[in-house]
Amino acid sequence: MTAFIQHLIEQNRYQSTHLLAILRAVQAQYFYIPHEAIEQIAQQLDIPRTQIIGVIEFYSFLHLSPRGQYDLLISDSITDHLLGKHEITAYLEQQLHVKLGEVRADGVVSLANTSCTGLCDQGPAGLVNGYALPHLDKAKVDQITALINLQIPLDAWPQDLFYVEDNLIKAGLLLSAPIALGEALQAAFNRGLPETLSELDSSGLRGRGGAGFKTATKWKFCAEEANADRIVVCNADEGEPGTFKDRVLLNTYAHQVFEGMTLCAALIGAKQGFLYLRGEYCHLHEKLIAILAERRQAGLLGTQILGADFTFDIEICLGAGAYICGEESALIESLEGKMGIPRNRPPYPVTQGYLGKPTVVNNVETFMAAARIAVNGGAWFANIGTDTSKGSKILSICGDCTQPGIYEVPFGTSIQSILDDCGATDVLGVQIGGPSGTFISNNEFDRLIAFEDLATGGSFIIFNQHRNILDIVNNFTHFFAHESCGFCTPCRVGTSLLKNQLDKIINGHGSAGDVVALEELCQVIKKQSHCGLGQTAANPILTTLERYPELYQAQLKKISYEPGFDLDAALETARRLANRDDAGAHLAQIEES
Repeated sequence: MTAFIQHLIEQNRYQSTHLLAILRAVQAQYFYIPHEAIEQIAQQLDIPRTQIIGVIEFYSFLHLSPRGQYDLLISDSITDHLLGKHEITAYLEQQLHVKLGEVRADGVVSLANTSCTGLCDQGPAGLVNGYALPHLDKAKVDQITALINLQIPLDAWPQDLFYVEDNLIKAGLLLSAPIALGEALQAAFNRGLPETLSELDSSGLRGRGGAGFKTATKWKFCAEEANADRIVVCNADEGEPGTFKDRVLLNTYAHQVFEGMTLCAALIGAKQGFLYLRGEYCHLHEKLIAILAERRQAGLLGTQILGADFTFDIEICLGAGAYICGEESALIESLEGKMGIPRNRPPYPVTQGYLGKPTVVNNVETFMAAARIAVNGGAWFANIGTDTSKGSKILSICGDCTQPGIYEVPFGTSIQSILDDCGATDVLGVQIGGPSGTFISNNEFDRLIAFEDLATGGSFIIFNQHRNILDIVNNFTHFFAHESCGFCTPCRVGTSLLKNQLDKIINGHGSAGDVVALEELCQVIKKQSHCGLGQTAANPILTTLERYPELYQAQLKKISYEPGFDLDAALETARRLANRDDAGAHLAQIEES
């Protein structure tokens, strides 16, 4: 172990910023992080052992106690539930002779749940030692069981078990015609870098992660910072359940994504870039490293790029299972080898980001779009979409439809049009933007995909009339309670209280006033939480409570009231007045009755 870890630390140049990579390698070798390894890493990197333990406990793919040689994780996303996740998990328990959440007595295999694996279009899905297992069924479980019991090395397993489809169904502005290697960079150099930034500005491109900050403005702010040591970061940590577009873009369009990052570096004057790849996509890791090597060989990374006085290179950092690292400041903390806890802002990353340096953080789709704009010009992009939402949006569509997969649509497209495209009928509602987004009912399908109406990072989950809305909300609420980073009390405690209160109501133990208390708790978490996770954790409850209040009321215990007391009217009044001083009087009246 001593020699192995020493070699690891030397490979990582004794940099504490590489702590996550070192811990992932130790985990892969020993199936957990032994105490002796922690002591040696702390000494060699000159960081406190408590910091290392904190990092291990923060990320769900790292462990202080032994896991199985084959660590099976089954996706617990709502989309996997719709496709038979519970039945597959029960069958795995039966065949492997191990209970969910446990390690088998012989130490060969462990089985547990995990959050969304980014395989929502081909579930029920799982991971084995971090590698994707799509389309799980009983036949595949039998095959996997045999391989594990024979202790066949993972690299000798049949490759069809790991085959992940792109499922690219509808290509549009960005996906229909990939650019040639170096085309965007050459176009920018020929046009002039300031002029290319102007084209990006006139295109109206806004960040595709959901927030929608104007891309050219962000890049300009970073370029104007006095500190010349600037950084480019691509956020490929799409942990929002129902989102998987980055998986497809990095599998098929990686050259264009890296070209967009390099273009950004040329425009802002950066020399170093990072692709932060979510841990669930480790099956893409080696392929992406090979593509970076190919780009270096072609003179598109490294020194003297395309013969110009321009040096830039990209490093890939693999996450370790933390939804919160999709938030840009938490991602930067993780890049620095720390727990992914969101920072206080300001300062913003464009002024003080990675290691305090000016840093641009954009997502995969944004960099890809920037590369195409450099080639085709701003007007080409701006002519599509709406006045405030230019271009197209790439959607990850899954759930109850005949053709789940990737769809690129112009901004301003209606929900009904998208449902028609993917073969969705008898629809109850759609979750736009994942659990942190908005649930819309079948009365709202004339609404549009646009920043001014329904903004989304890409998640589009469809539910038909046979689905139970409270089951969906319950899954999302448990997800947020599990993924809270624990930094602030409103989110750490509030999401757990929210989960417990919702469970109480759904299980039929709620009584008068519990729905009002549920909404009050939602408002506290939304208004007082430190970052976007807590601020949106109540959205599944709030957006469905607004549309289906009767579903929540129907779960309350049937109790007697004084003659003439209108409970429904009192609850409705209390719900509307929950943020006013006189709400207490209505709640007291309900409790007394």
